[in-house]
Amino acid sequence: MQAISEAELNRLEDLRKQVNQALNLMIEKELGNGAGEVAELAGEMLLSGGKRLRPLLAIIAYEVAGGKNIEEIMNLALSFEFIHTATLVHDDINDAAKQRRGITTLHERAGQAKAIIAGDWLFVHGFGLGGLYTKSIIDLVTNCCANIAISEFMQLDHVLNLSTSPEDYLQIVRGKTAGPFAAGCEAAAIVAGASQSDAEALGRFGMELGIAFQLMDDLLDLQGDERMGKPRGADVIEGKMTLPLIHALTLLHGEKRKKLSAILQQFTDKNWDELMGLLETSDSLGYSQLLVRTHLERATLELQRFPDSLSKSLLMRIVEHVHQRHM
Repeated sequence: MQAISEAELNRLEDLRKQVNQALNLMIEKELGNGAGEVAELAGEMLLSGGKRLRPLLAIIAYEVAGGKNIEEIMNLALSFEFIHTATLVHDDINDAAKQRRGITTLHERAGQAKAIIAGDWLFVHGFGLGGLYTKSIIDLVTNCCANIAISEFMQLDHVLNLSTSPEDYLQIVRGKTAGPFAAGCEAAAIVAGASQSDAEALGRFGMELGIAFQLMDDLLDLQGDERMGKPRGADVIEGKMTLPLIHALTLLHGEKRKKLSAILQQFTDKNWDELMGLLETSDSLGYSQLLVRTHLERATLELQRFPDSLSKSLLMRIVEHVHQRHM
């Protein structure tokens, strides 16, 4: 892999700085308007860190599609970050998570009721920012948010459901994780004045990238990667049916499948080595890694129609980053 150039690195850091400054200004404005504790709590979560992948994707996709004025896209980029953060707050409540990004979760610090309201506050402001644009963009944001909710319901219905299929899994991922990536990229292209075919291509790029991103999260969960800010196996403990587990349940037979089923239904950390041994037997981690590469290759193909530019190179760097999170 070619090393990131100084120009690429500087541009990424400059964009991330602009996003962070804009988020800080919004929270300061709301505090100045008397929003009080809800803005303080929501702001703590919003400003607690993160790579700002979603707003960066929107801004860079806008530029790849021909956009020239970053101020034109900034509110939309912030919209997706607000909405994403709102889902994190509510997910942490559903999962009874103790930490997020290495710090105590909102509901642990302020109580469940206030955390729910803070998440709602973030969502309303996110949707409001998206509502500053044309109807076609508002429709994309609306469908994106609705599909997040639909997928969350599906995921809850599939907790510890050992008959969950790869198709079930992908339907959840498309709505919950990849859908916002796709909507952000496609909407950004529309703001830039791109053709319908170019906007749809960037939407497909975002979808493929988002699927690969979630698959990588599944792999990192099984490794307990410290960058995720949570312990290894958190998804297993919560009963989430991620692709490596689904694949292993499909491939294993007889006593091995019975053993895996028993481990998943009553998982404790002492079962960890046995679980990883079964996943190795079925080569489920290798299968998931193969799918990551496949979806990233599909994402890359969608960019071929666009002329070479620094912004296009930055999207390729994001593809590489998703790949290198685990590989």
